Amino acid sequence: MTSSEHKGLTLKREVGLISAISLVAGTMIGSGIFMSPQFVMSYVGSPGASLIIWAGCGLMTVCAALTYAELSTIFRESGGEFTYILRIYGPFPAFFLAFTKLVVVKPSSIVAVSLSFAQYAVAPFYPGCKAPTVVIKCIAAACIFVVATINSLNVRAAMTIQIIFLLAKTVGLIVIVIGGIVNIAQNGLGSLASPENAFDGTTLEISAVGMALYQGLWSYSGWSNLTNVLEEVKKPEVNLPRALMFAIPMVTILYLLVNISFLATMTPKEMMTSSAVAVTWGNKVLGSWGWLMSIAAALSSFGTLNGSFFGGGRICFVAAREGHMPSILSMAHVRHLTPSPALFFTTIIAFIVLIPGDFRGIINFFSFTSWFFYGLTFSGLLYLKIKHSELLSAFKVPILIPTLVLLAAILLVLAPIIDNPQIEYLYVTLFILSGAFIYIPFIHFKLCPHLLDKLTVFLQLFLEVAPADKNV
Repeated sequence: MTSSEHKGLTLKREVGLISAISLVAGTMIGSGIFMSPQFVMSYVGSPGASLIIWAGCGLMTVCAALTYAELSTIFRESGGEFTYILRIYGPFPAFFLAFTKLVVVKPSSIVAVSLSFAQYAVAPFYPGCKAPTVVIKCIAAACIFVVATINSLNVRAAMTIQIIFLLAKTVGLIVIVIGGIVNIAQNGLGSLASPENAFDGTTLEISAVGMALYQGLWSYSGWSNLTNVLEEVKKPEVNLPRALMFAIPMVTILYLLVNISFLATMTPKEMMTSSAVAVTWGNKVLGSWGWLMSIAAALSSFGTLNGSFFGGGRICFVAAREGHMPSILSMAHVRHLTPSPALFFTTIIAFIVLIPGDFRGIINFFSFTSWFFYGLTFSGLLYLKIKHSELLSAFKVPILIPTLVLLAAILLVLAPIIDNPQIEYLYVTLFILSGAFIYIPFIHFKLCPHLLDKLTVFLQLFLEVAPADKNV
């Protein structure tokens, strides 16, 4: 028997430069920019401070993406921060990342986006009142199911949808920008008219600023999605840095212009009390055509959900391939060459999280845990630059950049618990540490190694999947 007969399946390199840009920008531009501005405003209290938060979030995202770009040229594997932490710090911290990401963070992110999709999708049918929770959650569940099915069947179809929805959501944001320009020309800058008034009511408490950054960075989340699927990117050493450096500045400029349009059209009070800021803006500027903003926001959320599934499923796939999850999750469909078991697992967890799901609470929890592991990843690049400077990479960043984003990550982790400690963050920490009860007996000491063998064989036949190798 030849060695080629032993070789497993590999995922196809279907993601070119345009698809890579669409995956980054299309995942970033989603529900956040249509919902987070009102929360950012409520935390910092003034239009001027909220614009500074949005600009600061864009700058932090650029620096973080540059850090990941260098790591991706050192470790040319899918999995994003899971792979980087695994290769730098070893399997123990990498497992905690995988456990937290796969069981809570990624499903929570998917649920938050699907809830925002549902809220905007039904908004035209419930004018002047809030839609029933049951309706919203049923539509959110249907949306998750549709996106999971698409991503399980065909990579190229998922990327085509990503490009189409990126164009649609960009048009929606451009409408807001143009509408804001017209409104400014007719009525002036509103709450931004004078620098003195623009900063009236600003809150400088560390916890408030931290929460505002959480909400702003939620709108930028998705910038790291491309590193999760690196083995499916064509010429990753070239296309990944180019995609990040094109997509993130573009999104940052769009977000600032959209926020200026919101602030020039609405008073701070109107923004903070709005149930959906984009719809409120649409009703004031577009009049009877205001419902178009609900459609634009729903399309935007759908595109983000598609990108989140595409990247999130690969984290589960890579973690299982490294022995940190059941082996069935490391397999690919024999015909479609997609990590369908990992995608199904993510879908099931997302459905469970959807039952008690709450948008603002999900975002705060998601951000707290995400930035803890982002910080660990940034420290990994600093460690490599200091201790292993001989490592070759096709893309290098100055040591100042990972240093700055590491300090920012530490601030974001500590901010919620400095001024206003809450018991919820202790629960989060204890949950992360509870992964030790799985890692130590079943992964480190490999107890009961054949426990899931029969179930794995059954699922392998039922799902038509086979083991997959690295595509490097």
